[in-house]
Amino acid sequence: MKLEWVKSSYSTDDGPSCVEIATPDHPHQVLIRDSKDPARGHLTVTPTTWSTFLPYASTH
Repeated sequence: MKLEWVKSSYSTDDGPSCVEIATPDHPHQVLIRDSKDPARGHLTVTPTTWSTFLPYASTH
């Protein structure tokens, strides 16, 4: 399965923090990885966990 990774709108090409997410065919997973080092793998969280994180991500 080929995943479509989407970079955060808060990430820049020249900044140290670049986060990408993907949502596989499995409806209960959100995958998160560092776009600058995708070979390190990814974290898998539930959509509920991801939505809990989002308000904090936009304030920093």
